[in-house]
Amino acid sequence: MAERFSINTPRGDAVSAFEYAADGRKLGATFILAHGAGAPQSSPWIVQAARGLAQRGVDVITFNFLYMEQRKKAPDKAELLEGTYTAVVKAVRERPAFGSNRLFIGGKSMGGRMASHIASKWDEAEGGPGGKLSGLIFFGYPLHPPGKPQQQRSAHLPLIRARMLFIQGTRDAFGTPDELQPVLDGLPVAATLSVVDGGDHSFSVPKSAPVKQAQVNESILDTAVEWMRK
Repeated sequence: MAERFSINTPRGDAVSAFEYAADGRKLGATFILAHGAGAPQSSPWIVQAARGLAQRGVDVITFNFLYMEQRKKAPDKAELLEGTYTAVVKAVRERPAFGSNRLFIGGKSMGGRMASHIASKWDEAEGGPGGKLSGLIFFGYPLHPPGKPQQQRSAHLPLIRARMLFIQGTRDAFGTPDELQPVLDGLPVAATLSVVDGGDHSFSVPKSAPVKQAQVNESILDTAVEWMRK
């Protein structure tokens, strides 16, 4: 069962967060899983992913960005999104249960992109989260807006010094694996690309796909945990 707690944003407003404690044999890892632009931490995808990772031995933290907490449709400005994510990292660092864990950050779509932004400034920002960052996991990295491949959101990625895992569907309108691979090839640190055959931006596969959706979902979580273990 997830434990709810609150975190103050840079503006002083509070957002809700949930801790999904690792079950069984613990991996010694904490993963902060941020939601995408259109759905909160209570969305089925985020909840199922958090529970599935916890069942595989990972301590998971989810949270709402401020606009989602306040039930607004439009995401906050990047500065506030990044500031909120940084506040979550600091709060997680202060939780005694996670003191010796390796820290991983990331998220679904926009949530992952915000993780990459704070990671690109990890050692530079005064008052930043500090501590060692073991890696980042992106579930459907939004490389560009749909239909606008020229507007890539990757200029900051070479500044990241932690290793990265990109899990990307072959039908992702925000960037296919073929579009993403050249970007990753140019990064100074190890970046792994895991391809979800037939998956869209939310990893949904066609009903005619040879692998069922439930198997796809389980495989994605297995991939993330195995990568963290290594």
